[in-house]
Amino acid sequence: MSTAKPPTILVIDDDAEIRYSLTRVLSSRKYHVTEAGSGEAGIALVKKEAPDLIFLDIRMGGMSGIETLQHIRSVNPKQLVVLMTAFGTAQTAIEAMKYGAFDYIMKPFDPSKVLTLAETALKAYADLRAVRDYKPSINSEDYKEGIVGSSPVMQEVFKIIGQVTASDVTVMITGESGTGKELVARSIWKHSHRAGKPFIAVNCAAIPDNLIESELFGHEKGSFTGATGQRFGKFELCDGGTIFLDEIGDMALATQTKILRVLQAGEIQRVGGTETIKVDVRILAATNKDLEEMVKAKTFREDLYYRLNVVRIRMPPLRERAEDIPQIVDFCVQNLVKQKKARVTKVSPEAMAVLARQRWAGNVRELENVIYRSAVIAQGDALLVKDLPVEIRGAEGNMAPIATETVSSMGFTAPEPGQPAAAAFQSLDGALDFVFAQLGSADEPVLKRLEREMITRVLQAEDKDLAKAAKRLGLTKAALQKRLNEKAG
Repeated sequence: MSTAKPPTILVIDDDAEIRYSLTRVLSSRKYHVTEAGSGEAGIALVKKEAPDLIFLDIRMGGMSGIETLQHIRSVNPKQLVVLMTAFGTAQTAIEAMKYGAFDYIMKPFDPSKVLTLAETALKAYADLRAVRDYKPSINSEDYKEGIVGSSPVMQEVFKIIGQVTASDVTVMITGESGTGKELVARSIWKHSHRAGKPFIAVNCAAIPDNLIESELFGHEKGSFTGATGQRFGKFELCDGGTIFLDEIGDMALATQTKILRVLQAGEIQRVGGTETIKVDVRILAATNKDLEEMVKAKTFREDLYYRLNVVRIRMPPLRERAEDIPQIVDFCVQNLVKQKKARVTKVSPEAMAVLARQRWAGNVRELENVIYRSAVIAQGDALLVKDLPVEIRGAEGNMAPIATETVSSMGFTAPEPGQPAAAAFQSLDGALDFVFAQLGSADEPVLKRLEREMITRVLQAEDKDLAKAAKRLGLTKAALQKRLNEKAG
């Protein structure tokens, strides 16, 4: 029976003792090791043998390590290279990563670190080869709106968008921060008869209360300190078009009254003015707050709420449509390719699996940021697990592995493809045993950790509605608030 060929590692260093030491260490793992005493000789071996990994000294007589690295890159842009140096300066680290080194290691070497680094690099090389036939799950041209997803909940969102575009009905878009509420508003405008007219987005939470009326309705010269001239507001500038009032739950009551007048009569008055100005503007609004509760607390006008909430579109949090994550990742990667902001063109299956398992408290916005950040750091054309932020890939390592037989004894079986992980537990006892095994060795007390995690998850499930979350947890609203305050402290 034939056996798999061991990985080939090339050591390039002008110090014979270093080459000998590294060869002994790496050969102990049955790697096939070759040597070169100069940059020129190393480049010749790269062309001849196409090694899986290269250990390259930075300071050599003749061609330097950095020059050698650049030549190697011209031969094989995907070649993985670990630089070796006795001088751990900031410039060394920056230069090493700038020119595409996988990593660098300090002399003198710790054999165990050398082997760990070699294993990590070779795993990354295998991942790169595994994604050669990568095909995106979507064509970004099919999602020009920027709203990506084919899950049932997103299909419902798309249907409602289509239904409201033919009229001027007022639409309230709700959902957590980062879910894409403004994208929905822009899509409604783009497909409406007002598409040829302006679309203006206003973040009500970002404008101080003493300035928002001037921002929306304009002002007359001398109407307040600093008003050195007449100014048109957003409603006048948007005449005939669509205005999107984001985070409308943060708007002051006085301003709410004037917004109500626009909806009822289609007219405004500039701050400090007496003239009534007619405007033809469609209003779309969005919030991540519970306006019904605000109406009860009299912090949001009830009549304005009903005027705005003619049609409601709820943007689901990403945790409710986790099946869309691969499509969103592909969309982000394709955008990077078009904008030429990173060399990444594909995502390894392992990295995609890690991304798909996250809960994404910051929703699509957080996922996009992680993709862009990781793509900039990635050294090849594929996004690997090692390129993900430590807080993302670290989550994979926070729980110690459990032996297969132990997991089976807990009433857990491997889930079928596409099956939710929770469905793989054969009983509640099995699930609890599994959780206990994961938390039992944590530094934080088990009950405290469980309470914190359950409160977080129930709040997310109830869209941060304290009253509903408290009821589900079996607490009073005051008791839940107290625990949240303790957590924040």
